[in-house]
Amino acid sequence: MAVPINPSSSPMTEKIKSVCGSGRKNSFCRLSPSPSPLTPPGGIARHGAAIYDDPKHDPYQVKHKYAEPTVCKDCGAVFHRGRWQWGDAPANAQQALCPACHRIRDRYPAGYVTLQGPYLKQHRDEITHMVRNSEGKEKTGHPLERIMAIEDTDAGILVTTTGTHMARDIAERVHEAYKGEVEFHYNKEDQLLRATWTR
Repeated sequence: MAVPINPSSSPMTEKIKSVCGSGRKNSFCRLSPSPSPLTPPGGIARHGAAIYDDPKHDPYQVKHKYAEPTVCKDCGAVFHRGRWQWGDAPANAQQALCPACHRIRDRYPAGYVTLQGPYLKQHRDEITHMVRNSEGKEKTGHPLERIMAIEDTDAGILVTTTGTHMARDIAERVHEAYKGEVEFHYNKEDQLLRATWTR
């Protein structure tokens, strides 16, 4: 599996590594949900076995542009001037499901963030609050970047997101505020980001 040379422009870039690609911690690399659609939402054919998360290949992005204006019937985001944004939808707006709401309905995250360690257990509420605040800041300008769920696990907390940017942002914010160790695994084929923060 190829490791992306430059998966992000953040200060954490040099720490990003492919855990699966190196053959270590195989249990860390959980496979994508199965079965997955042969023709995903939006009608874009699959490219081999890979699912992509960019506008050109993401199965949750429609093949053609949405009519303008279009309003998401689940979250109320409006597609206008070529992108999804928050705002009031005109009365004549068509209805559709935005890519983020598609992922939420299908329970198909693009990002996984695991938070774990003794420090987390002692400061769970405080850190969870920070995670929620991170979503608010990102979601305000980017409607397609959202938290899908925050779940308790044997390891600690698992946060799933609709986009890879949200997952990276959460991990970096927690690391910046509480130090500890953070590790990223970016699956280029599936366009999937997994981050683990430990302290």
